[in-house]
Amino acid sequence: MTTRLDPGTAAPDFTLQDQDGTPVSLADLRGRKVVLYFYPAAMTPGCTTQACDFRDSIASLAGAGYTVLGVSRDEPSKLAAFRERDGLPFELLSDPDASVHRAYGAWGEKMNYGKVVEGVIRSTFVIDEQGAIDKALYNVKATGHVARLRRELGID
Repeated sequence: MTTRLDPGTAAPDFTLQDQDGTPVSLADLRGRKVVLYFYPAAMTPGCTTQACDFRDSIASLAGAGYTVLGVSRDEPSKLAAFRERDGLPFELLSDPDASVHRAYGAWGEKMNYGKVVEGVIRSTFVIDEQGAIDKALYNVKATGHVARLRRELGID
């Protein structure tokens, strides 16, 4: 059974490499609001749609004080190509062993084409300035998710 995070709990800390191989630590972002989203694989249709929706909403999210970070199991080189290809203005983090996915409950059993498989559960977390979970959204859809998130956060 996958452990799920609830609002008010401490966000699990992590340090992961970004698309350039630079370490990014959640602890270093204390004092900022963070949108942390987990997606299955760079350069796939659904993940590209979701990433481009974040890209297209970055001005309003950043204007409201949010730092956006995407997390997948892809290697930094693939993340760099994804970021470059689609002009993504936020960091993409590599979690090849899915340890951070597991800590956030974004890895586990799910239905895929009618079969139960283990894998990435597309999820988004909003983390407050003190490092606590403000929102934990599991099994989100790639399409329309960012617009829904903006509505829930009261961002135009």
